[in-house]
Amino acid sequence: MGGSTKAGAVEVEVAGHAVRLSSPDRVIFPGRGFTKKDVFDYYLAVGDGIFRALRDRPTTLQRFPEGIEGEAFFQKRVPARGVPPWIRTAEIKFPSGRTADELCPADLAHVAWAAQMGTIVFHPWPVRGGDVDRPDELRIDLDPQPGTDFHDAVAAAGEVRTLLDELGATGWPKTSGGRGVHVYVRIHPNWTFTEVRRSAIALARELERRRPDLVTTAWWKEERGRHVFVDYNQMARDRTIACAYSLRANGRATVSTPVTWDELPDVEPDDFDLRTVPARLAELGDPHAGIDDAPWDITPLLEWADRDDRAGAGGDLPYPPDHPKMPGEPKRVQPSKDRDRKGRDTG
Repeated sequence: MGGSTKAGAVEVEVAGHAVRLSSPDRVIFPGRGFTKKDVFDYYLAVGDGIFRALRDRPTTLQRFPEGIEGEAFFQKRVPARGVPPWIRTAEIKFPSGRTADELCPADLAHVAWAAQMGTIVFHPWPVRGGDVDRPDELRIDLDPQPGTDFHDAVAAAGEVRTLLDELGATGWPKTSGGRGVHVYVRIHPNWTFTEVRRSAIALARELERRRPDLVTTAWWKEERGRHVFVDYNQMARDRTIACAYSLRANGRATVSTPVTWDELPDVEPDDFDLRTVPARLAELGDPHAGIDDAPWDITPLLEWADRDDRAGAGGDLPYPPDHPKMPGEPKRVQPSKDRDRKGRDTG
């Protein structure tokens, strides 16, 4: 760490670059007293893990410049001026057709720079900067609904594991940092967002068939009941998930933390936070260390999608509301407000 530059600011050398850390004593997590320097140091301490999750991925930054109780915003565009010359970006295209140059970390200094800018949560796209239209990561987001909890999401993750084993795919679980569980599958970047999303829907439907008591694919909250929702729209363009080793903006400063399948049933989300995760990583290593070693071919899931279509149990599901209407997509109308549906139900 270098000497003071002004008003308590310091310069830190990270990956061969000098990164300025200003206002190091600013409190970011008031409930636990964690400061901006604590956040900055955390991301350096988990450097191998966070960079594995972010390497060459266009990344949206969720920033809290004054701390988690202050104003927050999502930054999708790196400013044209006032950033270090070594900062790399990648141009991504939103569903609207507009574009943005997003941060695309080439080394850990990019993560440190983002932390200096007040970033708490990192939201990478499931693509690499070299081909931003073809995902290399299938993300399975298991979201407990009211009446269910983290342990229900863990049970659903166990079903995901069984299904992936049958398919010959490797799933890499992590806590969401909240009540959910994420399972990532590294895939060959041979398919479009639309195709990968279709494969996610096929997987979710198979889970729902096997465990209708536990899992739902219902997009509308009023239809989900006490189930774990498989959020297939996390594979829609411009939908992102907090990455492995990202802090979450809550009072406990929890972390979205990679775990092994064996330990998943026994962990609690609050086990993993800004203080505990660096020591865990140093002692046990990164459970996701091998995630890049064996990309998988999603063709079997696309074949399941075709099978479901032939059986009349397939077809598309609603996209997020900010997406343009997609070919074959059903109506985006809440079922209780769908006049056509009401007429069919009562006719």
